Amino acid sequence: MILTNEQQAEVAANRKRYEELKAAGQGHAPRALPPPTPRDGAGIVASAIIHREIIPGGWYWTTRLNCGEALRLITTEGASSIGLLAWSAADTSERLNHADTIKVQWAANLRKGRVILSDMGRVLFSIVEDTTGGAHDALAGGSTTATNEARYHTTTLRNTHDNFILAAGKLGLDRRDVHPCISFFAPLYVDAEGRFQWDPRRRQTGDFIDLRAEMDVLVALSNCPHPLDPSPTYAPGDAEIVRYRTGSVGDDDLCRTASAEAARAFENNAFFLNSGAEA
Repeated sequence: MILTNEQQAEVAANRKRYEELKAAGQGHAPRALPPPTPRDGAGIVASAIIHREIIPGGWYWTTRLNCGEALRLITTEGASSIGLLAWSAADTSERLNHADTIKVQWAANLRKGRVILSDMGRVLFSIVEDTTGGAHDALAGGSTTATNEARYHTTTLRNTHDNFILAAGKLGLDRRDVHPCISFFAPLYVDAEGRFQWDPRRRQTGDFIDLRAEMDVLVALSNCPHPLDPSPTYAPGDAEIVRYRTGSVGDDDLCRTASAEAARAFENNAFFLNSGAEA
């Protein structure tokens, strides 16, 4: 799409306003985030592992994750994306909010050092390791029957939306609790003209991301191809999950101090946890 002069001026004006709001909101420069985690780095001590399991391509998985635990998500074949939904275990009306996660941190690029927020401004997860450097999608959402039909010309293949409805039922929830998801291992980016682009070089076999729970949460995962994955073949690979205990987290933890917005969200968590609201 070629923008008109008027459209280009509008984009420039909006970008200028965005930068002004960002500077006013932060008041200081955020910390520099680290490079991607090496694929052979960040090993997990065997005694810390609580559970590990394979999610076959096309299927879903649910769990409860307690504060002080983490999930490692691994794309074992480098051929699938993993959609995530999450709810506070204490009150499932509080849930993952992908839009606030982006807006509050001024970044759609979710990578090591970022946090994933709830709709109450609290931190559900800290991203403590990530081999991709942010090859994840918080903009487009997961697959549906309609997107599968458009891509693969059939309505019979498993999709993320239907998987999440089934997963919600396993957690005592229903379709009304299924909200927009974040998709890991979806190397999507937005080009200069505002179009979604897919870069397969940013997703490799063995990539992983570690999500540390900052409160007790219910989790649903769906292992289906992303709706914008350009492959004409429906062939999602297996994914592996590892649930493990994390060590103590210091006040200078990267995710807690990466930005003023993250620090404020953790203050909200502290107030919530000290009130005894956790189940």
